Amino acid sequence: MNRALTLHDVIVVGAALLAAAAAGLLARMALRWLGERARRTRWSGDDVIVATLRTLAPWAAMSVGVSSAAAALPLTRTVGHTVNQLVIAALILATTVTAARVVAGLVQTLALSRSGVAGTATIFVNITRIAVLMMGVLILLQTLGISIAPLLTALGVGGLAVALALQDTLANLFAGVHILASKTVQPGHYIRLSSGEEGYVVDINWRNTTIRQLSDNLVIIPNAKLAGTITTNYHQPGQEMSVMVQVRVGYRSDLEHVERVTTEVGAKVMADVSGGVVDFEPSIRFHTFGESGIDFSVFLGALEFSDQYLIKHEFMKRLHRRYQAEGIEIPLPMRTVVLHQPGQVPLPAQRAGEPDLTPGPGVATSPGSTG
Repeated sequence: MNRALTLHDVIVVGAALLAAAAAGLLARMALRWLGERARRTRWSGDDVIVATLRTLAPWAAMSVGVSSAAAALPLTRTVGHTVNQLVIAALILATTVTAARVVAGLVQTLALSRSGVAGTATIFVNITRIAVLMMGVLILLQTLGISIAPLLTALGVGGLAVALALQDTLANLFAGVHILASKTVQPGHYIRLSSGEEGYVVDINWRNTTIRQLSDNLVIIPNAKLAGTITTNYHQPGQEMSVMVQVRVGYRSDLEHVERVTTEVGAKVMADVSGGVVDFEPSIRFHTFGESGIDFSVFLGALEFSDQYLIKHEFMKRLHRRYQAEGIEIPLPMRTVVLHQPGQVPLPAQRAGEPDLTPGPGVATSPGSTG
């Protein structure tokens, strides 16, 4: 100190610290009130900003208070400069951490709004957070008088060595960025790979993509493999999808009647079953004269991939009950078995070497039999 400490100095320092504490407390109370108002809005980004500022406000107030108290004390120039540098460094560090939280929260909010589900693309969140923290550290070092040029040079040379050592990791990283940037796969989409894995995309991070199967099992797929395989995305170009059900009726059925009854049942299912598209018009297409009946396809609508199972379940139950009430036959597979005795005289039109198919003493016909 360049002079003796007086009672006036102590009072000024105490007042500065008390004023800083009071300012920090009032700022937190105001931000809490503001946070309650922000929660009522539709945009969740303001919640992130207000919650983060509640953490920064006390640090900023205390930094100003400590700086004012140090200025009031009879410190030497060197000690005063050191104290100011430490206060500025603490404030820069707190601001950097706060900015990283705000930006990462906004990126996460944007990912949620784009995907519409409770899943996040953490690869963008982590990259953003790391980038903000690195910028803050560089600013902090420059403020403290440490030259960052040699550090940047060392990072450039070391980065080349790290890139060679982490080729697979970097391949997954850039593959994940490419997947999200191209929007081919997003969190919340239902996908199926050519290798057979399928499920809802839960998260895409810097190394792998996590999908949740309908059985609630998690499948971890490296981003590079996902980017290089054939993928079916059931949420693109639209989330709604068609559901096809195969049906068979007997040859004696009136096809006009069958079409009308089936369409009525399909429309009722679309209106009643959860996951059905209410304004979807069911349609049927006859396509095959089968061995035991006429085959056709029924097309229904589902809001998304997993809804198709309940729709098929309800449609088949209701259609079976309605067909029974309307007298429409759902045929069983039928085969005619012809029995004959060895040494039976062949028919005149039968050529030599052909099997003898002349009906013998017994002819049996049964469903599902083979001969």
